[in-house]
Amino acid sequence: MSSTPNRYKTISKRTFSSAMEHLLETEFKLVGSHRVIRMMVESIMELHQEFYPETRHLTPGTILWATTKAGEGAKVSWGKRAEEYGIKLVHLPLVTKFEIESRQTPGRGNNPKNNRQKQAQRDMHTMARLVKSAAEQGGLLTGAEVSVLMNRSLGKVHQYIRDWEAETGEALPMKGYVLDMGSSPTHKGIICRKFEEGMSPPDIARATGHTLQAVDNYLGTYERVKVLLLRGFDVSTISQVTGKALRTIMQYLVIVECYQPDLLQSSHHQWMVDRRKRKSLVTPPETLMAMTESLENPNPANKEKCDKIPKRGSEKMSSKKRATKRPKSRSSKG
Repeated sequence: MSSTPNRYKTISKRTFSSAMEHLLETEFKLVGSHRVIRMMVESIMELHQEFYPETRHLTPGTILWATTKAGEGAKVSWGKRAEEYGIKLVHLPLVTKFEIESRQTPGRGNNPKNNRQKQAQRDMHTMARLVKSAAEQGGLLTGAEVSVLMNRSLGKVHQYIRDWEAETGEALPMKGYVLDMGSSPTHKGIICRKFEEGMSPPDIARATGHTLQAVDNYLGTYERVKVLLLRGFDVSTISQVTGKALRTIMQYLVIVECYQPDLLQSSHHQWMVDRRKRKSLVTPPETLMAMTESLENPNPANKEKCDKIPKRGSEKMSSKKRATKRPKSRSSKG
């Protein structure tokens, strides 16, 4: 048996994985089985390949972006760190060939209006393209990520989202929308609108990308708000009974105003007007009495009482108190 060493053996040792194994053993003092260290190195190599993939096959205008991975692991929970959420590397078409051609000098047969298209329209289409592309690859973009990608303020991005959903009736599959985080601008309206159009909750869940439980929660709150409106309750009472904030109740009232306007009384319309004007809202005593009578009476036939309440009833009550209040007599000192 020859004792001559293999001169080619050392070549295979000059690799990134071998250098990583040596680094863990010497610098980090990881003492143990070489098999365990090798498994750690393989995991690091896989993570490196995921975050630094080959970019030769990327088309011009496409960028690599790390976002939240869709699935059960993306659900928000209290105390969960950002590192604990799944990460998904997606290829986002930031600039497309059609977008470049539309900005060029229009030739024969092209639409000359493309060059004069408003910036807001271009931004909205870019935003929708990025969000949909990420969702197709299993990623969920946030408004902040879209803000960075498009170099637009977060408020402007939120405005684009509202305008897009108002114009198209389509809910963009963003992280806050899919995972029911915060208060998405119009997803309640889209879900309730599809319900009013006769679509079943399972079909709504599939069409909007929501879970069936989330759809049932929205529709359940919507039905409770309509029942309380039918009974003549004011907005503050509806907020207390349902456990929803006034801002959320306002969103449901807008939906009711579109599809069930007969349920809204004049006091509800006035509350919505005052809410939009940011006025302070105080329930008059007469309204509270009418609400109490409606609560005790299971028949909502007397709900017109709330419409007959004077708008300035609280001021009349305060003026009566001032009229009946006797001034104190001053005692003269001798």
